[in-house]
Amino acid sequence: MSSEPVLSLQSVHKMFGGITAIQEFSLDIMPGEIVALVGDNGAGKSTLVKIISGVQPMTTGRMVIEGKAVSFRDPAESQHHGIQVVYQDLALADSQTVYMNLFLGRELTRGPLRRLDRRRMIAETEALMKDLDVRIPSAGTVIRDLSGGQRQGIAIARATRWASNLVLMDEPTAALGVAETMRVESIIAGLRARRRSILLVSHNLDQVFRLADRICVLRHGEQIGIRRTDEVTRNEIVSMITGLA
Repeated sequence: MSSEPVLSLQSVHKMFGGITAIQEFSLDIMPGEIVALVGDNGAGKSTLVKIISGVQPMTTGRMVIEGKAVSFRDPAESQHHGIQVVYQDLALADSQTVYMNLFLGRELTRGPLRRLDRRRMIAETEALMKDLDVRIPSAGTVIRDLSGGQRQGIAIARATRWASNLVLMDEPTAALGVAETMRVESIIAGLRARRRSILLVSHNLDQVFRLADRICVLRHGEQIGIRRTDEVTRNEIVSMITGLA
């Protein structure tokens, strides 16, 4: 692994009026690393995701990507720096095909009239789905005809296609059954081979221990600690989340 983080958050602080949502949060995410962000509802997880993805600015602090300090005014700037988000609602266009969803807003064109290069988009989509082992009937299948797990796999594939630095995943299997959850987890674990870094927000501690290299705990906006998954127990993480000894 490279010694330089793909993302470094340094003393990030976020205020909403007189309310502190995040205080003094610091985290380095390394290439090919999966870091889980855990905590109860209201702990500040979603706020951090919004800061990293450019939806909200931090009040104070510093964000560094590939050694350069950055400040995002909107999600487009975050995406420009190689960050993609997989949201709980997936943000897929149900009436469009898989390949059109993969290239939504970034459609490939050809010729002076800039006609859609459907053949190339289909070929690239099918190659990526095969590489990530996302099992769908074809790149031309309409999204609404797919299962929840297949849709989640497509959302992850799309993020992987465009993320050069970091994929943020917000509860990626919350609405899935056991079998589909395991399938999606297999896709996420496979991203390590592609050297993709992932910040995983999840309430599912079993999932966190299966996937993450490190676990970062938030409680009421405060960073309680970061632990290596292979050096901590589930009960210790629960105690950090709840504040109960």
